[in-house]
Amino acid sequence: MQKPLTPAMHGAIDYATVMGAVTAPRLLNMPPKAANLAYGVGSAILGMAAFTDFKPAIKRAVPLRAHEMADATLGMALPALPWMLGFSRNKKARNFFLMLTGMLALNTLLTDWDNKSEGRQPRRRNRES
Repeated sequence: MQKPLTPAMHGAIDYATVMGAVTAPRLLNMPPKAANLAYGVGSAILGMAAFTDFKPAIKRAVPLRAHEMADATLGMALPALPWMLGFSRNKKARNFFLMLTGMLALNTLLTDWDNKSEGRQPRRRNRES
């Protein structure tokens, strides 16, 4: 199956996700543990996107496959965290993290991680005569 998202599109969605994660605590009046988790997740996504080897990065240091594995790991841990951190009874906070899990999963599963045109290109040396 052809995956519709390029790594650059994935990165743009990551940056939008960061904005949602860091504004949600105030908009949803989350309890402190949920708010701290949202800020932490937002920071982690921002850091990974900023340093992944794709076009919207600040510095291309993290390989695409490492980014994919980090997203998969976060996606597996994130839905359990409201229960582990004790705020699962707060419906708004809990449902935000479940929805965030779904968004991260879709973004990861629909990304063409093998898209070679997005990654770092070999440098060509200019030789002067």
